[in-house]
Amino acid sequence: MSSAPMRASRGPRPGSGAARAAALLMPLALAGCAIAPTQVSAPAMPAGFSATARATSFDDAWWRSLGDPVLEALVAEVDRRNLDWRIALERVEQARAGLRASSTRLMPTVSAGASASEQRSGLPDDFKRGQPDVRAFRGAIDLSWEIDLFGAARAARDAAAFDAQAAEEGARAARLLAAGEVARQYMAWQGARARRADLDRLLRALEDTERLSRSRAHAGQASGLDVARAAAEVRSAAAQRPRLLAAEAAAEHQIAHLLGASATQPVALLAPARSAAPRLPDVPTLAPGQPVELLLRRPDIAAAHRQLAAEAARTREAGADRLPRLVLAALVGQQDLRINGLNLSPVPFGNAAMAISMPLFNAGRLEALELRAQARERGARLQLERTALGALQEVESSLALLQAERERAVQLAALRDERQAALRHATALHREGQIDRLTLLEAQRGVIAAELETTEQRTRIALGALQLYRALGGSWSIEAPGPAHPVSPITPSSREIPR
Repeated sequence: MSSAPMRASRGPRPGSGAARAAALLMPLALAGCAIAPTQVSAPAMPAGFSATARATSFDDAWWRSLGDPVLEALVAEVDRRNLDWRIALERVEQARAGLRASSTRLMPTVSAGASASEQRSGLPDDFKRGQPDVRAFRGAIDLSWEIDLFGAARAARDAAAFDAQAAEEGARAARLLAAGEVARQYMAWQGARARRADLDRLLRALEDTERLSRSRAHAGQASGLDVARAAAEVRSAAAQRPRLLAAEAAAEHQIAHLLGASATQPVALLAPARSAAPRLPDVPTLAPGQPVELLLRRPDIAAAHRQLAAEAARTREAGADRLPRLVLAALVGQQDLRINGLNLSPVPFGNAAMAISMPLFNAGRLEALELRAQARERGARLQLERTALGALQEVESSLALLQAERERAVQLAALRDERQAALRHATALHREGQIDRLTLLEAQRGVIAAELETTEQRTRIALGALQLYRALGGSWSIEAPGPAHPVSPITPSSREIPR
C-alpha cells in the first residue's frame, strides 16, 4: 500500500502541488461519477396462464368491488391498526434511513474542531527562551473526500436504494396479505352465519317431521323405524350447529387479531352485519387466461426483483473494493497564540493532501467477500425464480379451483330448482289430498337442504375469488388478446422513494 504524505503549510497556494494534483484528479473523479447505475431486467416468465385474455386496468382496492361497506370499514381499520402492516412500515423507514446513510459516501465529510492548551513553568526568563510558556486556542475546518473512482460508493448507494424499494414492496405485500385475510375471515364469518340460518330452518322442518312421525306412530300409522329415522335426522342436523358456531367465533377472533385488538372483545365493526340478515357479497365474474406479466405487479415478486438488484449492486461494490482508492483532504483554521506573554494572534494555518491506496495483500479477504456477494446474487436470482413460479402455481390453482366451484354451483342451482319444482307439485298434491303432510315436509326439507348447500357453495366461490384476487395482487378488467408489452428494467431511480 502506498500513499502520498500529508504536507502542512500556512495555506494552499494556487500554484502549489496539492492544488495542481486536485485539478488533475478532478476529471478522473467526474469520470467515476459517470459509471452506469445497476440495472436488472424483469424475470423471464411464460407467455400466459391457460388462455389469452388480457387485463386493461387494475384495482389494488379489490375489496370495494364486493360492495360491502362492513368489509370496507374492516380493511380501513386494518390500514390503521394491523401490526404486521405497521411493522412493515417501520422496516421501510429503516431501509430509507440506510439509503440516506449510504448516499453520504458520495459527498465530502466536513467537520469543525476547536482546542485550547496552556503550558506554564516557574523557570527563570532565561530558561523560558528554550522552553517557553505557551497558550494556544485553535479552531479549524477539516474536509475529507473519498473520490469514488470505480463506483464502490455508487454501488452501495444503489444497493441501499433497491433495499428501500424492496422494503416498500414488502410493506405492500403485508397490507395485501392483511386485507386479503380480513376479507377471507369476514367471508367465512358471513358464510357460517348464513349456513347456520339455513340449518336452523332445516332443523325446524326436521323437528316438525319428527313430531308428525311420533303422532302417526301413536295412531298406528307409522312404525318405530320411521320415528327413529326422523329423530336421527334431527340429531344429525343439530350436531352441525356447534361446528358452525365455532367457525363463526373463530373467524371473528381472527378478525380481531388482524385489527390489532383482543379476541376477548366482540368486533364492533361487525355489528351492522350482525344485526342484519346474513348476506354474502356478490362476486364478480372472473375469467381465466390472464397474461403472466400481471404477476410482475405482485408485491412479493417486485420485492424479490429489487432484492436481486440490490445483491447485484453489492457484487459490483465488492469488485470495486479491490481497486485503488483516492482521498482528498484539506484543513484550514486559525489560532490565538501567546508565547511568553507575546501575543502572536491571529495565526492562520492549513494543509491540503491527497492519498491514493490500493490493496496488495489481505490474505484473500476481498476476493472472498466478492465471491460471497456473487453467491448471494445467484441465490437472489433463484429466489426470484422460485417466487415467480410459486405465484404462477397459486394463480393456476386458484383459477382451476374457482372454475370447478362455479361448475358445481351450476349443478347445485339446478338441484335447487328441481327440488323447488318438486315442492310446488307436493304442495298442489297435498292441497288436493293426494299426499299426506309427511311427504310435503320431506319435499320442504329437500329445498332447505339444497339452499344450505347453495349457501355453502357461494361461500366457497367467494373465498376462491378472494384467493385469486390475492394471487394476482388485485382485481382487473378483461380485453381482447393482444401483444404483450415489454417490461423495462428497474434502476435505483425508476421509482421515487418518498421521504
